Amino acid sequence: MAEILVTGRTAAEHWMEAVAAHHTLHRIGAGTDREPVLAAAAPVVRALVSGGGFTVDAALMDRLPHLGIIVVTGAGFDRIDVAAAKARGIGVCNAPSATATCVADMAMGLYLAVGREIVTNDRFVREGRWLAGRPATTRRVSHRRAGIWGLGSIGEEIAKRATGFAMDVHYCTRRPREGVPYRHHARLLDLAEAVDVLFCAVPATPETSGAVDRSVLEALGPRGILVNIARGSVVDQPALIEALRTGTIAGAGLDVFTDEPQVPAELIAMDNVVLGPHAAGSTDETWQDVITAVLDNVDVYLREGRYLTPVS
Repeated sequence: MAEILVTGRTAAEHWMEAVAAHHTLHRIGAGTDREPVLAAAAPVVRALVSGGGFTVDAALMDRLPHLGIIVVTGAGFDRIDVAAAKARGIGVCNAPSATATCVADMAMGLYLAVGREIVTNDRFVREGRWLAGRPATTRRVSHRRAGIWGLGSIGEEIAKRATGFAMDVHYCTRRPREGVPYRHHARLLDLAEAVDVLFCAVPATPETSGAVDRSVLEALGPRGILVNIARGSVVDQPALIEALRTGTIAGAGLDVFTDEPQVPAELIAMDNVVLGPHAAGSTDETWQDVITAVLDNVDVYLREGRYLTPVS
């Protein structure tokens, strides 16, 4: 049993009971007076579990002299100062495989919802407009060209689903992946030019920030669809709003935004956009797998001093 500092929130708090059954937890959440918690945790904490909505910076690490590992409850580690952790000999681990299946399911769901106008047609029926006539036709979503920006655990799962829809799969990474049957593009702009739907599946880093900009959206084109289940920061949100308003692209499926939970009114008002509350990975099965990954990472570190799933 170890002393663990848990920061931020998780989407399913009851899964944290599994961690509490094995370790002593010190919690810092929204509205928590962190000073008493840190005063008690600082002399004893060796591991930190980071949930959403909380930044783990150098100042916090310096308050925890025995900290050796930070584990993120999910795939994204953009709220962790990884460089500061590395400088202090602290390992940062995440759980991308635990979230991949359900996030990929949602990515395809958003694509289908936008491409076949599922939400729009749901309103069409509920509002009684079907009684006056049929809705406009949509386009086929299978047998299209799928572009996946980032081919980690989530990107690979999206590719499997796209293949199941008889889609021609392209991907963009810095270097081609060995043994991958999909077409590689070194530049995001080239990927966007080559496909009908662009799936964002990259981590939030300085290099990816705002990379889906006006030029990428123009390359995607007036029949193109953008799906973002990564982080809001990877898309230039004002440029996206303008592209959707002017018909530069056909539509977007968005589970993440620049300033969550604030969503621009322009996006809310648009019929060619399907919105989600950053819940792509929020299933019971995902959270069970995430907590298992958290426990495994902490236990391996405490027993052997190594990191099971370090971030790259």
